[in-house]
Amino acid sequence: MQDDKRHILFIVNPISGTSSKKGFDKIVEKVISRDLFHYDIVRTAYSGHAAELAAQSAAQGTDICVAVGGDGTVNEVARALVGTNTALGIVPCGSGNGLARHLCLPMSMKGALAIINQGQTDTFDYGIINDHPFFCTCGMGFDAHVSLLFAQSGKRGLSTYAHMVLREGLKYGGDSYDVTFEDAGGETRHLEAFLIACANAAQYGNNTYIAPGASMQDGLLDVIIIEPIKGLGAARVLMDLFTRTLKNNHHVTHTQARRLHIHRPTDGAVHFDGDPTVMGTDIDIRLVPRGLKAIVNAKSIEDKSGPNPLAKMLHI
Repeated sequence: MQDDKRHILFIVNPISGTSSKKGFDKIVEKVISRDLFHYDIVRTAYSGHAAELAAQSAAQGTDICVAVGGDGTVNEVARALVGTNTALGIVPCGSGNGLARHLCLPMSMKGALAIINQGQTDTFDYGIINDHPFFCTCGMGFDAHVSLLFAQSGKRGLSTYAHMVLREGLKYGGDSYDVTFEDAGGETRHLEAFLIACANAAQYGNNTYIAPGASMQDGLLDVIIIEPIKGLGAARVLMDLFTRTLKNNHHVTHTQARRLHIHRPTDGAVHFDGDPTVMGTDIDIRLVPRGLKAIVNAKSIEDKSGPNPLAKMLHI
C-alpha cells in the first residue's frame, strides 16, 4: 500500500533568535498530525549548516522544510529552497521575524506549527543582491550602517539596537548614488540618500514597515529612497516606519522596479534581510518572480502580531 503522507524536515538552530526552543520536539509531537505527515527534527551545528541541510532535503524530495530560528536561519533555509518544489515553513524564534510576519504566521511556536499542519502552500517572489538571495528587504545607507555596527558590537537585544538607531540617526548624513533602473529604459538618477531600500515584502521585521504596500507576488520590488535627513526629520521618518505611513513623508521617494544597478563612490555596508556585509561600489539588484514555495496562513490577510516592541521602547 502506497504511503501518501508528506515529509517535513524541521531544521532547528539552537542558538539563533531570542525565543527558547526548549520543549520544541514535544510541541511538534502534539501538533503535527501523524496521519498526514512523517517528520524529522535536526539541529544545526555551525554557521551555514541550515542551508546545507535544506539543500540536501530538497534534493531528496522533502515536501516541507521548516526553519526554526531567527531571520538568519530563515534566510539560510529559504535560499537553499529557491527553484525547488520543497516548501519553506517557518517557526519564528527571532526578534524581527520579518518574513513570518509578512506571511501572517503566528509568532507562537504552537500557532506556527498549526499552520504548517494545514499544509497549504503558495509561490512567492524573491530578490537577489550581488548573488545573495533575499526575501524581505535589502538596502544600503543608514539601515545597513546600523545593522553592521549592531553585528560588530557583539551585543544583542532591542535595547542595544534602539540605542544605536537613535545615536547614529542624529549624526548620519547621507551618501551619493547613481541608480540605474534597467527595466525603465536604462534611466539613471544621480542622488544623495539617507538610505535606499529594495523591498520584496512590506517590513524589516518587528512590524517596522519600510514598504507597507509591498507584495511578494506582484513581480516588482518596491524601491524606497529617503533623502538626507537629520534631527526632527529623522525622528519623523522613524515614526512613519512604525505607523505604516512612510509613503506620505515628503523626504521619501517610492517607485517600483524589477532590476536596478547602483553605483557609489566607495565600498560600504549593505544588508539583505537584515544580515549586514560590506560590498563594493557596484551593486546589482533584481527580482525573481514566483521562485519560492512556502507554507501560508490561508485564514489571515493582515498582520495581527501586535504592536511594535521597538516603537514601545522608544515611546512612539
